[in-house]
Amino acid sequence: MPFQVDDIMKLLMHLSSHKKMKAAVKHSGRGAVVAGAAAFVGGLMGGPPGIAVGGALGGLLGAWMASGQFKPIPQILLELPPVEQMKLCDDVYNIIRSLDWIDATQLIMLVMGNTSLQQQVAAALINYVTKELQAEIQYGD
Repeated sequence: MPFQVDDIMKLLMHLSSHKKMKAAVKHSGRGAVVAGAAAFVGGLMGGPPGIAVGGALGGLLGAWMASGQFKPIPQILLELPPVEQMKLCDDVYNIIRSLDWIDATQLIMLVMGNTSLQQQVAAALINYVTKELQAEIQYGD
């Protein structure tokens, strides 16, 4: 099935690009570390008032960092480790297994030409991104 994994990944990249899908993975742990570190440094430099100022500034910076930056889903798919790609492709393959295709181009044409299949594949991708990657999805530019 190796060639099918590549075909399915190309399908998913095409579909997510067509729908202009982006995702943001929230970095709350990193934000919390920044907030705590800023409060600590503020305390060292200014005592109790420094803790308050450092905590406030660190909290703002930490919240900004935790908000997540949106990246195009095709880019996220390219960065997935092979094990995760296989997991995602298994879910999608269960939807398209009845199709007979020769290459990625034909698979893309078959799925994009069938609204029901397109919606099912998109739903599988959205489910994977939101549950496995714990990301928020956004559409459009």
